[in-house]
Amino acid sequence: MNRLHRPLAALLLALGAAAAPLPAPAQAPPTVVATPAPPEVVVALQRAVERARQQFEARDQTGILAAVSEQYRSSGMTKAAVREQLNAMFKLYQQLRARVTVDRVEMVGGGAWVYTTGEVTGRLPLVGWVTVLTWQAEPEVARLEATNWRLFGFQD
Repeated sequence: MNRLHRPLAALLLALGAAAAPLPAPAQAPPTVVATPAPPEVVVALQRAVERARQQFEARDQTGILAAVSEQYRSSGMTKAAVREQLNAMFKLYQQLRARVTVDRVEMVGGGAWVYTTGEVTGRLPLVGWVTVLTWQAEPEVARLEATNWRLFGFQD
C-alpha cells in the first residue's frame, strides 16, 4: 500500500474496529526482530544496488530484471509489472539518471530490509531534465537466491 492510501486505510480500520464487537483473544503473532546486517551483507547489497543503478542508466533491462526474484511481490507489483514500468520509462525518457544511497540494512526473518534514499531524473524531448521519482529511507526486501541477492518484495 503506498503512503497516500495508508491514512485512509488506518481510518477505515479504526471505524471498523469501533463498530465491530471485540474478537475473542487470539494468540499474538510471533515478534519479528530486526537486527543490523553483518558488514559483508551490507557491502554485497551496496554493490548489487550500484550494479542495478548502472544497468538502469545503461537501459539494460535484462540486467536489471536479473536482480529481481521471479517470486517478487510488493504492494501488488510483480516482476512482470516491474518490466512494464521499465519499458514505459525507457520509451518516455531519452536518457535516465539515478542516484541511490543505501542508508542501512537490517536482517528480518531471513530477508534483508534494504533502506535506500534516491532520485531518478529523466530527459524529455523539448523539455529537458525532470525529476521522475524521489524517495527517502524507503525499505525493500532482498533475499539471497543461489549466490545472488535479488529483490523479493514484502510478499503482500
